[in-house]
Amino acid sequence: MSTERMRVAYADPPYIGLARYYRDHPDYGGEVDHAALIERLLAEFADGWVLHCHSNALRTLLPLCPEQVRVLAWLKPFCSWKPDSNPVYTWEPVLLVGGRARSYRRGGTTVRDHLSESMAMRRGLVGAKPEAVCFWLFEALGLTGDDELVDLYPGTGGVTRAWERWRTGMFTRRVRG
Repeated sequence: MSTERMRVAYADPPYIGLARYYRDHPDYGGEVDHAALIERLLAEFADGWVLHCHSNALRTLLPLCPEQVRVLAWLKPFCSWKPDSNPVYTWEPVLLVGGRARSYRRGGTTVRDHLSESMAMRRGLVGAKPEAVCFWLFEALGLTGDDELVDLYPGTGGVTRAWERWRTGMFTRRVRG
């Protein structure tokens, strides 16, 4: 495992076509230009990044990504949905690029490409991610406490708080598939 310090980005922007849900947030800037966002991720975060999105956006986003992009799946056993949505949306893709290469054969943690974790409730912002989702992605990137994580869309500050707990070891590891 490389011991060099990494600088990675965590991007959880308003999903394509859904910026209206954040109209009352002080950081609201309208629809996100996802092509420009991916260009920024590639230019500024060569060590790695994650980008949350919704399944309908994959056909738009994947052609903008490098060949080595991985699509991870956050499965939500409990989530909300609209009555006219069928089939319901019970998973979200997360695009992952880069990170620290690790081998479970050398004592590294085996990280699955999916996580089953219910959606966050009452976090003050639609789409806020549960701490366990953040921890799973920190693991997937192979992060250590010495790395730098840049939260590009801080929203409620939950990702930054999860990162602080992660990097200082103040959490109970419960990343599961």
